[in-house]
Amino acid sequence: MRPRLLAAIALLFGIASIAKENSHRPPIYGIAHVRIRVNEFEDSLAFYQGVLGLAPENQSCRDFRLKCYRLNGEQIIQLDISETPLPKNYVEEVAFLTSDVSSMREYLLAHGLQPGAIEKNAEPVSSVSVSDPEGHRIVFEQRPKEYLKDYRTRVSTSLIHAGIIVRDRAAEDRFYKDILGFHLYWQGGRKDDQTSWVNMQVPDGTDWIEYMLNVSPNADKRELGVMNHIALGVPDIKAAREQLIKNGWKPGEEPKIGRGGKWQLNLYDPDETRVEFMEFTPVQKPCCSEYTGPHPGQKR
Repeated sequence: MRPRLLAAIALLFGIASIAKENSHRPPIYGIAHVRIRVNEFEDSLAFYQGVLGLAPENQSCRDFRLKCYRLNGEQIIQLDISETPLPKNYVEEVAFLTSDVSSMREYLLAHGLQPGAIEKNAEPVSSVSVSDPEGHRIVFEQRPKEYLKDYRTRVSTSLIHAGIIVRDRAAEDRFYKDILGFHLYWQGGRKDDQTSWVNMQVPDGTDWIEYMLNVSPNADKRELGVMNHIALGVPDIKAAREQLIKNGWKPGEEPKIGRGGKWQLNLYDPDETRVEFMEFTPVQKPCCSEYTGPHPGQKR
């Protein structure tokens, strides 16, 4: 190979290396929103607004294909009500809060990823999206905190994690841990020597994304709905259950202490996507591993 060509290649690699070293990741504070696909439209609105008691949100969610509900000044649940072909994964998108979308896009590019263009969703909200190694749509969103008046029927004010099916943990770790700076919060399984759930906490907050491992490629819609899920944090699971009943919920599963040592209660929306209520802190020693990060708390 010619010396000039070798020198040019070396220069390009050097520039790329310097760009990567000089790129600093903006903070990632927590979950901004989760978008959930719904098919049973009217029943879904009755579930999210009626049973869960969430406040409709119009200001920051102007897309006619979306119906949005606010949990607190920073977090929203988006329902995708479009009539496009139904996806296999009803948790369509997970968005994280950041302080600087432009810098985040530059950071992603510097690490070999292919983010989309910056979008202005609703002034002054901006976002940039990228796919993780397994094709999950991940969004980084910059938005001001908004005031939310008290909404008495709301069961939870905190979206603390989202669960996604993961086939290749190592590949996902390279994305979430090595590039984005997420860290292990807790991991466990139904048996002490089995890892089925891996909680990867954001680097600058307490929310997390949960890898759901060991899921059959032939899983049916019910199992997919169990695995691809959201979790709402509450200080008291019994009080949450009572408010759900007041809101019209017909009790199904009863609260239980999960393998992580926290009280939890599972509900399912009309399309069988699981909505997990979980207490913020454990009441007993967790199985399998210790917690390695701060526990979440109430958000306003």
